[in-house]
Amino acid sequence: MGLSDAAGAIRRSRATRRYRWPLALLAGVALYAGLPRRADLTAFDPTTMGATEAAMWRDYYDKRYLDLFAHLYGLARDEFRFSPLDSARIALAAARAARAFQPTTSRVEAQSALPLLIDYYGLLSPAAPVPLDSEAAARRGLDWWQARREAVPPERYGLTIAAVTTLVYGVEGESIRRAGILRAQAMARRDAGGAALTNADWSQIADQLVAAYDLLKRALPEAR
Repeated sequence: MGLSDAAGAIRRSRATRRYRWPLALLAGVALYAGLPRRADLTAFDPTTMGATEAAMWRDYYDKRYLDLFAHLYGLARDEFRFSPLDSARIALAAARAARAFQPTTSRVEAQSALPLLIDYYGLLSPAAPVPLDSEAAARRGLDWWQARREAVPPERYGLTIAAVTTLVYGVEGESIRRAGILRAQAMARRDAGGAALTNADWSQIADQLVAAYDLLKRALPEAR
């Protein structure tokens, strides 16, 4: 081997080493992001759920969609234990459904959000404690989204929220109905206050949501 050949071999060896670590790092990141985890919709902390849901409402009404995505991702990743990749997919489906629904003005127009909601519940289904009919859950979910706009009393559409909870978690009863109505009452409070809500108002809304999720958590068999 001549000097020029030896020099070329050294350069190629250095180039190989130079790219080896970045490629290994990318492979590690991809593996971490996509590695299946044991996701569980029952694993949530009620305080975190209530506070984060209140924050997501603020994101939604202020049209801060990136913040909404970040909060949705955090819930999927930290509370429900989905992989980073699945958490991102769940957050994107939910954020897209909310964004599609927001400008609609009728039940017919609101149907544009339905396929995205079906995708969302379909992504959640592997972590549900019971077989989850994603289309049924999405239709019920869209129903109470729309009911809020139609002056339906929260005590009524709260029962629809409870029905969605039953589809997702397979539990029903007085605690589930109360949890659904509490969430609806928190929504009605947000709707009544609108842009005039203060930080203190939002704190009280979050407290209501925490109470609702605490009722749900206590109703789950794993939490007894």
